[in-house]
Amino acid sequence: MIRGRPFLQIPGPTNVPDTVLRAMDRPVIDHRSPEFAALTRELLPGLRRVFGTHEGAVILYPASGTGAWEAALTNVLAPGDRVLAFNYGHFAAGFAQTARDLGYRVDEVPLRWGQALTGAVVAEHLARPVTPPYRALLVVHNETSTGVTSNIAEVRAALDAVGSDALLLVDAVSSLGSLPFQFDAWRVDVALTASQKGLMLPPGLGIVCASPRALAVAERGGSPRHFFDWRPIVRDNAAGFFPYTPATLLLFGLREALRLLDEEGLEHVYARHQRLADGVRAAVRAWGLGLLPEDPATCSNTVSAVVLPPALDSDALIARARERFGLALGVGLGRLKGRVVRLGHLGALNELEVLAMLAGVELALRECGLALPLGRGVAAAQEVFLQPAVQVATAR
Repeated sequence: MIRGRPFLQIPGPTNVPDTVLRAMDRPVIDHRSPEFAALTRELLPGLRRVFGTHEGAVILYPASGTGAWEAALTNVLAPGDRVLAFNYGHFAAGFAQTARDLGYRVDEVPLRWGQALTGAVVAEHLARPVTPPYRALLVVHNETSTGVTSNIAEVRAALDAVGSDALLLVDAVSSLGSLPFQFDAWRVDVALTASQKGLMLPPGLGIVCASPRALAVAERGGSPRHFFDWRPIVRDNAAGFFPYTPATLLLFGLREALRLLDEEGLEHVYARHQRLADGVRAAVRAWGLGLLPEDPATCSNTVSAVVLPPALDSDALIARARERFGLALGVGLGRLKGRVVRLGHLGALNELEVLAMLAGVELALRECGLALPLGRGVAAAQEVFLQPAVQVATAR
């Protein structure tokens, strides 16, 4: 048996802070009580701040990110609607498949896994005449399987440039609360996330943010739906309640998680993730290994997909790290199985925890036969962390 703290370094679920755990360690209360109504009314403004919206409505579901996909799609799309999607990773492909399974017409454009979605690619495909026209564009902001972050502002500019009125639906599961997200400024129509990543909670909450435009579309249309219909949720939330039995204890944890984000300041949260990611990338370079993203500028600040030599199966490395050191690393998904190991560096995390993860990865690499001097990657990350942290001015 391995003693000591287990290291959960997958790209989600992430480590849950002790204060969040303690906030959930309480008796279940009546979800129709005044106390619960006050909790609900406190949570929604905090979530709007994280999404970067003043006008958007935040809708909570006791579900996963996959449930949030379904909610985003069924509320604004009608059966037979045509949508444009791009396959540039496991979750981008999954978002498209969900739309296909729900009966929408999906034009799925294959891209390379490791490639970011660019405005030029979006504009090229939106400009092609199709009948019926595209009703929505599906985008994954931070592709967890490849460690690539795409530029949503650029995607919005492409929609505007070709005069498309397609709804912009964005998966922000592994970015929200860790990377900057500007729902209003980017004019996103529907964004979605889940509780177990940057929000530092256990799995169990699917969260959607809908623009006034999306709310209006859902009010007059959408698909047959019941549980995921956000209209009764928005109506009941005005009084602090839900039309279903909510995940009450998770909501108490969410209140504490939002307090922690507010206490640190979102700009400082984003700067911390940048700093930690810079340290991880320095370590990977020192190991003589590469990252999957084709353009270094698109490397994610929440997860690094490290490409291993052909002779080293990433599943074997991950098993060794888990069995020998109690270190959980992310597997390669889909076509990347066995090729990459994904190092998660998001959520409640600091420099010392990242250094411990990197030390464990070095040990596992050596035990799996990769000849590298121990400490090289850790030292490279330490050099990054010795540099003064960027001072962020946050308006209060």
